[in-house]
Amino acid sequence: MDFDDMGLNEFEDLLKGYIEKVDDPTEVLSIGALSFVDDLLRLPKPMSDIRSAGYTHLIDTFGCRLSPYSNHKNEIEVGWGKRYGNVLEWGSYKMKEQPHLNPTFMKNSTKYYKKMINYFHGG
Repeated sequence: MDFDDMGLNEFEDLLKGYIEKVDDPTEVLSIGALSFVDDLLRLPKPMSDIRSAGYTHLIDTFGCRLSPYSNHKNEIEVGWGKRYGNVLEWGSYKMKEQPHLNPTFMKNSTKYYKKMINYFHGG
């Protein structure tokens, strides 16, 4: 549906229909978040110097969860299972940034939004 051709009343009706279909907004948000995580897990893994048994590559630790820190109780977090992920993403005073989360989201955000919208249309 193209919003350019829609009047305000039709848009309001569309939003009301969406609200009636969702009891918990995190249900819809998780559809987009899980798709995002799926794309992150498919990123190429740069060679690591760590060869110890039991080592898990940072790429393999991506996941999502309901935010325990949210004031709104309806936020989904996507991130790393290792605490140094944010240092790679944004850099530090000792190392240059090596972003992977933000570029992946920006490249595929339309796909995630479409998946969430399709949820409302039964697809």
